Amino acid sequence: MSIWTRIADALSALANGEGLAAIMDRLRASPTPERSVAFTIAVIALGAKIAKADGTVTRDEVSAFRRIFAIPEGEEQNAARVFNLARQDVAGFDAYATKVRAMFRAEDRDLLTDLLEGLFHISLADGHYHEDENTFLATVARIFDLDDRTFAQIRARFVEGAPRDPYDVLGVAHDAPLDTVRAAWRSAVKSNHPDVLLARGLPPEALKLAEGRILAINQAWTDISAQRAA
Repeated sequence: MSIWTRIADALSALANGEGLAAIMDRLRASPTPERSVAFTIAVIALGAKIAKADGTVTRDEVSAFRRIFAIPEGEEQNAARVFNLARQDVAGFDAYATKVRAMFRAEDRDLLTDLLEGLFHISLADGHYHEDENTFLATVARIFDLDDRTFAQIRARFVEGAPRDPYDVLGVAHDAPLDTVRAAWRSAVKSNHPDVLLARGLPPEALKLAEGRILAINQAWTDISAQRAA
């Protein structure tokens, strides 16, 4: 049974008056396959919430969601149902973010970072970064237990004009020896290899997120190397 079929089955509970949040709670307590359904529902819900954070939902934002979290042909109706229900749900985005966080351990931090990047991608799809979207994403980052440096690093890659610090990108101190910086760069490139991303649970359709990350990692090393050589 595909994950989308299980999502359809879960949504059938809505006919009995259950809301998305209640369905996620029930699935989250179930075995791993059902937890994955809850996570997918939560991802769609957060995508819908960030798409309306600035007060409007544009075609570009919906299209961006579909590019990052690709929906198999024939399953669009189930995904659209979750997306539209989340947009209409009175539950706040922080409630969904909290449920997502509860599904992961402390060592799953990278997967939560991947999800936050996906939300940034959706929020910037209309060409604007609204103050309310920044508040939304900063709050999600805090709920996900991602530190300010991680949030700043992601925002710098997506938001034009945001402060960009190559040392933040590689997660090293400004006075770190060049060998330490080089090791951090190599480690970052390795940890973003497609095989590694798949192993930690990133959907194959979302691997395109890593392309921008690798570019930023390599640029950070280039910038620091040039600064140290000057």
